[in-house]
Amino acid sequence: MKPKKKAIVVGTGAGGATAAKELQGSYEVTILEAGQAFRPFGWNLGLIERVRNCGLLRDEREIQLIFPAMRIRHSAERMVMVNGCALGGTTTLATGNGVRLGADLQALGIDLEPEFAALEQEIPISTAHQKRWRPATRRLFEICREMGMEPAPLPKMGDYERCVSCGRCVLGCPHGVKWDSRKFLEIAVAKGANLRSSCRVEAIEISGGRASGVQYRRGWHRETLRADLIVLAAGGFGTPVILEQSGIACERRLFVDPVLCVAGRLENALQNREISMPFVVQRPGYILSPYFDYLSFFFNRNWRYPSQDTLGVMIKLADSEAGAVTAARVEKSLTEQDQARLQEGAALAREMLRRLGVTPQEMTEGTLNAGHPGGMLPLTAADAATLHPARLPENLYVADATLFPHALGNPPILTIMALARRISAVCRAAG
Repeated sequence: MKPKKKAIVVGTGAGGATAAKELQGSYEVTILEAGQAFRPFGWNLGLIERVRNCGLLRDEREIQLIFPAMRIRHSAERMVMVNGCALGGTTTLATGNGVRLGADLQALGIDLEPEFAALEQEIPISTAHQKRWRPATRRLFEICREMGMEPAPLPKMGDYERCVSCGRCVLGCPHGVKWDSRKFLEIAVAKGANLRSSCRVEAIEISGGRASGVQYRRGWHRETLRADLIVLAAGGFGTPVILEQSGIACERRLFVDPVLCVAGRLENALQNREISMPFVVQRPGYILSPYFDYLSFFFNRNWRYPSQDTLGVMIKLADSEAGAVTAARVEKSLTEQDQARLQEGAALAREMLRRLGVTPQEMTEGTLNAGHPGGMLPLTAADAATLHPARLPENLYVADATLFPHALGNPPILTIMALARRISAVCRAAG
């Protein structure tokens, strides 16, 4: 019997876990993950609040000391950049939204509707959480209706009939309610895939126009793993750096979906024990959604209200592609249009809170942060059939948001998985 070809998948987030599940069987798949096993944030929020009030939390990067799965870096312009580094990637830290966002790819001739439909058969997605909303969330929803902004409950991936409203969606659901990509990893491993953690990929070896292997560091040792197919899904911050270190230049067009939260004091709002992003308002170039911003609560000195009395509204921006990530640093600036949209969203957020009963004197803005990077190797109409940018070796594929042509300004997980599923089908057909 002819031996199966070997494939390496780099990354275990939305794209990597999907590709590993889809490719195992057609290939012998090895999955390389830079992080270790994921563990939810286990600290008592009251204790963290006391530490914060003593002035001992000064820099967002300190979160890694108590929550290693969350990696923080500052851009050259001091924007806070967030990503996951553990099994499951950033899906473990996301709010679990399952939203179809294929319009930009559709415009290129890439129709992901079959992939979306297949994923929705595999993953429980519903708005069952709506019946658990707290009074402040319900009132915000009605306020958005009164303002003519057409709010809509966000579909969540997981079994939200079991949600206990602990408020820790973005800190790693401790009750196993929220779906994350570790579920697909489990399937891939059950089918025979080899999963290796603590393997930080540094570069792809390329010879004769083909990718021949992956160079990675494990502890103090550098190792090389050979394969017939390599799928790179290290995320919008990781994939461009690996390509750069492999001699493959990406484009300087990074987007990151910046987030700014406006918060105010509302007695016993209990947003700290509410599902994250329960509903969304879509606006041109940005969205609004209720959100308890842990990074600002922990580290922003202007956020000093008790957790149970803090109520926030997120503005998530579909930013311009102005920036880049390299091995040395992240460069990211906001254009005048980005700034204008951000301030427009902040004004709407303040009006929502005012109508809820929060006084302007008790409102504050949080820390500008971002965690949906991508765009540095964008697909074009010429790539619609192959999903393979021409600058890549023929057996090296990318399967994450690095391929997106524009910022989504919306939760990207389901769209990344749909794209990775399609890319896996292309790889199986080519193999």
